[in-house]
Amino acid sequence: MPNSDRAIDFISVQREHYPLLAAWLGEPHMREWWGDPDEELEHIRNMVEGTDTTRPFLIRLDGELVGYIQYWFVGHHQNREWIEEHPWLAELPADTVGVDLSIGVAEQLSQGIGSAALAAFVAKLRSEGHQTIIIDPDPANLRAVRAYEKAGFRPIPSLVGRTGSDVLLMQHVAGE
Repeated sequence: MPNSDRAIDFISVQREHYPLLAAWLGEPHMREWWGDPDEELEHIRNMVEGTDTTRPFLIRLDGELVGYIQYWFVGHHQNREWIEEHPWLAELPADTVGVDLSIGVAEQLSQGIGSAALAAFVAKLRSEGHQTIIIDPDPANLRAVRAYEKAGFRPIPSLVGRTGSDVLLMQHVAGE
């Protein structure tokens, strides 16, 4: 875990961050879980330009950019097209937000940065009034699942085994 004296904060992604994001998305540890770098960067561009409601941020640790984090609105995905592919969306409150993140450089993995950044991001979201916060890792991504558990996320019991083989739906439990 990063030393508690280290400062974690978040800055909104801007166009000038695209080259850095492209480099990170091309890293093997990100490609494994995020997919095609060009497609992912296009999604982020859409967020920055306002055609996608997901909110993208960079994670800073002591002023150094170390990762990417975003939050999305479940209610914006509770439509027939999305629910046909992901029926579990219909079982969540419409005001739920989902979080996705990754550390940009492989050498910084497994140092507690992800769980610390996620805990700080959840605190930010709660301070903005968000009460139900989820994350949906691939259960095979054990490093991510452990990091999310350290940040206070737990599998949603009513949805375990009902979200497909590539999704473990976890919810942040306040006070953990």
